[in-house]
Amino acid sequence: MKKFFSSWTYLVITIFTLLSPLASCSHDHEPPTPAEAVMRDGIWEGTGEGRGGTILVRITVTNHIITDTKAVSQSESSFAQEALNKVLSNAIGRTDYLSLETDGITGATLTSQGVIDALTMAITAAKGERSEEETGDGDCSCDIVVVGAGGAGLCAAVEAASQGCKVIVVEKQGIVGGNTNYSTGGINAAETSVQRGLGIYDSKELFYDDTMKGGHYLNDSSLVRSFVENGPLTIDWLISLGTDLSDVGLMGGSSVKRTHRPQGGTAIGPHLMKVLKEAAHTRNVEIRTNNKVTGLISQNNRIGGVNIEKKDGSTYSILAKVVIIATGGFGANLEMVTRYCPNLRGMATLNHQGATGDAFTWIKAVGGYLIDLDKIQIHPTSEYVNHILITEAVRGNGAILVNSDGQRFVNEMQTRDSVSAAILSQRGGMAYLLFDQQVRQSLASIETYQNQGVLISAATIAELADKMGINRQTLTSTMSRYTEMQLNGKDDDFGRAASAMTAPLNVPPFYAVGVTPAIHHTMGGIKVDPDMHVLREDGTVLPGLYAAGEVTGGLHGANRLGGNGVGDVVVNGKIAGRNAAKEILGL
Repeated sequence: MKKFFSSWTYLVITIFTLLSPLASCSHDHEPPTPAEAVMRDGIWEGTGEGRGGTILVRITVTNHIITDTKAVSQSESSFAQEALNKVLSNAIGRTDYLSLETDGITGATLTSQGVIDALTMAITAAKGERSEEETGDGDCSCDIVVVGAGGAGLCAAVEAASQGCKVIVVEKQGIVGGNTNYSTGGINAAETSVQRGLGIYDSKELFYDDTMKGGHYLNDSSLVRSFVENGPLTIDWLISLGTDLSDVGLMGGSSVKRTHRPQGGTAIGPHLMKVLKEAAHTRNVEIRTNNKVTGLISQNNRIGGVNIEKKDGSTYSILAKVVIIATGGFGANLEMVTRYCPNLRGMATLNHQGATGDAFTWIKAVGGYLIDLDKIQIHPTSEYVNHILITEAVRGNGAILVNSDGQRFVNEMQTRDSVSAAILSQRGGMAYLLFDQQVRQSLASIETYQNQGVLISAATIAELADKMGINRQTLTSTMSRYTEMQLNGKDDDFGRAASAMTAPLNVPPFYAVGVTPAIHHTMGGIKVDPDMHVLREDGTVLPGLYAAGEVTGGLHGANRLGGNGVGDVVVNGKIAGRNAAKEILGL
């Protein structure tokens, strides 16, 4: 009897062993069990899809426990906010994953699940566990390897894959998106089908002039011309992929409304990355997260691949016919920032932690040329305490700036460098962005600031002044004068254009948020031509190497216009992917 039992036992064990890999494959999207790993201390991020779009969540882990959670970007309805905040609150003190079933979370199910998915991604990264996209176990080859899974990298990858190329994207972070995840404003382009549909008159020549003027005419004019000419086609291409660009707004330095964004002014970044990620998967682009490039491979006098270090310290190489660098800027590398701009020492940054300028070392090692590294932009409206980016679109939709004495001091729609300088010259180096209910309702991005608790609100201007610690009479007088000038269509004080004075700011309740400039964009980087070839110092092309996005230099000159950053990412990312594919396929 004992022998019979043992034989069946072995048979059952054998069958279970053979079937268990199949069983695990059927559940490959479920989070690992909590016992597999503890969370590492630090700040981790993840994304999920709610009813209103992509939700970007950040968690802070201290002593292996979640000690803070924050929805960095989301556009859920006011009805869903209670559910969103409840899920984030439930995560505090946790060491493992959450779920709708086990945590008893009810109400606004799509929002709740989206937040849980975002938390799951962040917790997975914190635990150091392998995510769905974390692949790459040995040397391999492909047609094109793209370094960086932000907006520029995925635009390049999607375009190249659409032409029939085998593309691998490698990303050092545990999440795709880079700085594009945090972009709120929109995409600048002129003479687009969307503008025509909305009755907005614009011209490529006017856009070219605005961009050159905004960059103090230090821009590479050939890059600006290419950027402007390719804008409308890129907008149509993004729309064909599923991007909502049906709303067009105004940003500082632009003569007319040309900033394309989702309906209602929802943040462009998370929405764009969702579309690009889906487009990449549909075209069989392989995305490898937590794969850090350490250098470029040169073969037969051309770039032929990349060397990679994985999270566990192991290394491997990808050989490729073409390499595209799309690693973003260096705004989070404060040592590098202050090396080139000592006057920015001690200033906060709005960049994600991966924006460290790694690629510049590899580029110099193979003879590439770097330009304009001292051209670093500070954004005028970073929330004063938590350094949350307050999109320029708030001003574009009608908000004004007042100082701590309750007085206007600048044309709010000037270029970013001018407005930043004006704020820094005020007492305390800060100001207040002030708007009314009409402006709030015109821009979905403002809901994020409300939910993050950074807005001061009041039923009257006098009450708002009390909460801001400003003299009632002064602020009331400032607002009355602005309302009168807005209704008359003429800013006699600072020359703000009538077309940029879009709201009288007289609809209660009223809102204010304290702001100060912070490091935002690095205009300098790799020297490229309009085809996105990487160039040597003598202007010759480095064969097999392209670059696109914030990692490049020359397009923006000394100052970038709001809306031109994501424009650069999508237009030149697509150009790099198109030309890399043409080179490989001989088109």
